[in-house]
Amino acid sequence: MNRATRISTAIARCRRGLGPTLAMLVIALAARSAAAADLGALLPGNFVNTTSTVRWDGINFGVQFGVSNMNADFENSTNSLVSYILRDTKLEDEFEPSKWRTLPASTTNGRQYGAFLGYNVQWDQLVVGFDLAYNRMSSLDTSVSDYIAREVTTSDNISNDVIISAQSSLKMIDYATLRARAGYAFGQFLPYAFVGAAAGRFNYATTATVTTTGVDNTTTPPTPKYGPITQTQSDVKDNAIVGGVAAGLGLDVALLPNVFLRGEWEYVAFAPVGGIRTNINTGRVALGVRF
Repeated sequence: MNRATRISTAIARCRRGLGPTLAMLVIALAARSAAAADLGALLPGNFVNTTSTVRWDGINFGVQFGVSNMNADFENSTNSLVSYILRDTKLEDEFEPSKWRTLPASTTNGRQYGAFLGYNVQWDQLVVGFDLAYNRMSSLDTSVSDYIAREVTTSDNISNDVIISAQSSLKMIDYATLRARAGYAFGQFLPYAFVGAAAGRFNYATTATVTTTGVDNTTTPPTPKYGPITQTQSDVKDNAIVGGVAAGLGLDVALLPNVFLRGEWEYVAFAPVGGIRTNINTGRVALGVRF
């Protein structure tokens, strides 16, 4: 057998020996590729591109954490107290010291944590629903103190020196919201807007002290008419519940088919409590699951 014949025979034998090996290698690579594709479908990076698999309807539940800014306007907190002290007087009838602005507004920041439970209905990309949430404040309270002094002359020609000093404090304990939501889904994202009702629980305490002194200008020289007279009234209450309205914007991001991350801004304005007008702005994050 010459050299060329021997080489051809060797190549043929190698081809016959490698054939089954190559076939097995091709099958193994195909199986590995299929497994990688199945795993990739579960990863967030691939899940976001599969828009047909993202659904937002059904029951959803989650926990949330946020930071709140509370604005408390104490302007009217002393009105009823001063009005009671000066009841049935010309001073109140003609000049209404009870409506003088004794105390300023105040702002404070604090943390909150809570949970939510909701339900969504989806038509194509439109998602509407509602949720009920409870938020507990870890620390959100403020206090102010100030005074105002004026001299006024009533119609009976009495000069009245009036000094009103006051202190007031407010603490927000917690609040709950019931909100209607509407959003537009695309990919793994669901931006939405909401409006709803709120109920908050507060502790407050306000004290007003009025000191008056009168001088009779009908005499020459003017002579003291009364005073100084000092009177104090207080209004204190714990666990006062008031209603309010809520509105805001948010974004849900699907991490897995049934798990989502939420970012949200919420504004809540409450009815006056003890004469104190209050509103809060909250930025929060939440982690939720859908059933």
